[in-house]
Amino acid sequence: MLLKWFPIKAKNCQKRMLILVFALTMSLSYSACRADNRMPSSTSSKLPTEISTKQANSMKINIKVGDKAVTATLIDSKTTRDFVSLLPLTLTMNDLFGREKFGHLPRTISEEGKRTKTYEVGDIIYWSPGPDVAIYYRHDGEEIPDPGIITIGKIDAGVEAFNIPGSVNATVELIK
Repeated sequence: MLLKWFPIKAKNCQKRMLILVFALTMSLSYSACRADNRMPSSTSSKLPTEISTKQANSMKINIKVGDKAVTATLIDSKTTRDFVSLLPLTLTMNDLFGREKFGHLPRTISEEGKRTKTYEVGDIIYWSPGPDVAIYYRHDGEEIPDPGIITIGKIDAGVEAFNIPGSVNATVELIK
């Protein structure tokens, strides 16, 4: 069928077919590599310099709960910078709905971050009506009520340290 579209003389038939097969192989290889190396959709429109600048500006915190310590990476936002200005901080974090631990902040912080009504396990968020900071350790599929939450960071690993019954005391410190 392909040969009908491209009239090929017998002499050059093998050479032209080889070139065609090579071009097709290269095209498919490029497509396969491209599909495997895509960035997450949230950063796909950003230039590499924007991504690395944001990563370079990210801050790390240490959260100690009982005898366990977990680290988290904070995003760069005015809300986050205002939260960091409160550190070091010791909070009594109460359990809410068996999905999150929340603690009351000593004062309100900036509400200029992007609000959302969804969350992921490990998210550290600011709930402005509290004013509270919370860490999600389990997802229950429920949507967050108005006015929504402002994500300020994400637990790097060990979020299960918060999945214990009742209240916990947590000490939050900036890692320098």
